[in-house]
Amino acid sequence: MTPPGRFLLAGLIGLAAALWTLTRPGDAALYPASPDEAGVTVYLLDNGFHTDLAVPRTALLMGGGPLAEATARLAPGDWVLIGWGDAVFYVDQSPISGRLADGARAFFKPGNASVIMLDPEAGDPARRFRAEDRQVLRLSSAGMAALRGRVQASLATDAAGGPVLTAVRPGDDARFFASRETFWIGHLCNHWTADLLSAAGLPIRPLRAMTSGEVMRTAARAERDAAKLDLQPVRD
Repeated sequence: MTPPGRFLLAGLIGLAAALWTLTRPGDAALYPASPDEAGVTVYLLDNGFHTDLAVPRTALLMGGGPLAEATARLAPGDWVLIGWGDAVFYVDQSPISGRLADGARAFFKPGNASVIMLDPEAGDPARRFRAEDRQVLRLSSAGMAALRGRVQASLATDAAGGPVLTAVRPGDDARFFASRETFWIGHLCNHWTADLLSAAGLPIRPLRAMTSGEVMRTAARAERDAAKLDLQPVRD
């Protein structure tokens, strides 16, 4: 390899390494909740490759708009699981062995339509997940409002400004609403969840957030750092 080629290769490797470790900083005004604030408890849930957020239903109803309207249409439940994904592959629950071609399309074809899932839960949303597959986060009220705003900004709306319901599964309370965003390997479901955490004030590593494990580590790290802040002595 010629010297210019070696320099170019070294530069590309350095750029890739920088992007891989790049961290979008958090916002201390949003996260964590201050010790004198009750805050809002949410759960980050991992099913092995995809992450959802479980949010109190009341937090989604606040402020009105299309997200409140979509939430009001759901079956009863004090919690709502929020997820995002490809408009076809994400909704389909048939055996994945028969959907490999559609999975490849969703990953590698840019510009795929997407949907936001809102799924009501009557009881503790973490009860179906092992301890290692769930993470509790205590957001400030402002952080929860910012997270809610990020979800609402993703919702596509009709001519009247309401949410657009695109899919309902038989025997399932989950509802799927059209999203303005597009799905592909450069913007996957876990990237979207990480964006919600970023909106709520948590620091994230955007490129690495393609895996559910990275998003879970992001949340766990943020909660550990928040706990350290709570342990610091109060100074006059």
